[in-house]
Amino acid sequence: MATINTNPGAMIALQNLNQTNKDLQQVQQRINTGLAISSAKDNGGVFAIAQSMRADVAGYKAVNQSLDLAQSTTDVALAAGEAISDLLVEMKEKALASADTSLDTASRNALNEDFTALRDQIGTIVANAEFNGTNLIQNGATDITALANADGSNTITIGAEDLSLTGTTITLSAASVINTTTTANAAVSAIETSLDNLNSALARLGTGSKSLEIHSTFVNKLSDALERGIGNLVDADLAKESARLQSLQVKQQLGTQALSIANSAPSSILSYFR
Repeated sequence: MATINTNPGAMIALQNLNQTNKDLQQVQQRINTGLAISSAKDNGGVFAIAQSMRADVAGYKAVNQSLDLAQSTTDVALAAGEAISDLLVEMKEKALASADTSLDTASRNALNEDFTALRDQIGTIVANAEFNGTNLIQNGATDITALANADGSNTITIGAEDLSLTGTTITLSAASVINTTTTANAAVSAIETSLDNLNSALARLGTGSKSLEIHSTFVNKLSDALERGIGNLVDADLAKESARLQSLQVKQQLGTQALSIANSAPSSILSYFR
């Protein structure tokens, strides 16, 4: 039936063209953002999973920062402890030399000067073994704790080690001297005890630093795996979208032409009245 009030062909052509334009807009958005799912309306379930994974990735960034801070603090303490160990070894040499009963007073006094300088250097090292305001080896130091997972429910604790003079590890007195054979022998004994204690403390610090390093590596790998997982869920296949873009552009042109033809169809009715 010929009519000018309705044009079914044009209606169908317009519907098809609108759908093509909608699909074309979606493809262009995917190409522009690189995401197949950029909002909850694209796919609510997948978007929610991806957002949860993004939250975990952000959490692991904070975990990494916490681990790096704790490891740096521990490494500073470890370096200071190793320096103190070297000083104690040198001090033992001076004390043993001073314990020699055949040594004259002048020589013993010279050894004592070296000994006290090395002794005082231990205090200087302990006082300056600080990172970001935290000193793990001074008297009264507290343990440090690093985050271990994204929700903060697990932590890694590194115990403080008191490496100050006359402390629990370095039993050598801050006033220790070797100006006599008696004080020299006492110093040798205190240094040997201190070295044994210090070796144990360094072993604990070294183990703590290694555990932080291992966990930091694990967190990095876990974070990378999560990011890859997010990509697999929401990233667009740009090669596929590019091919689809070309197809839809051609389809849009054909749809526009079809609509034009459909719109001109009612004009053929005029031929009936000629």
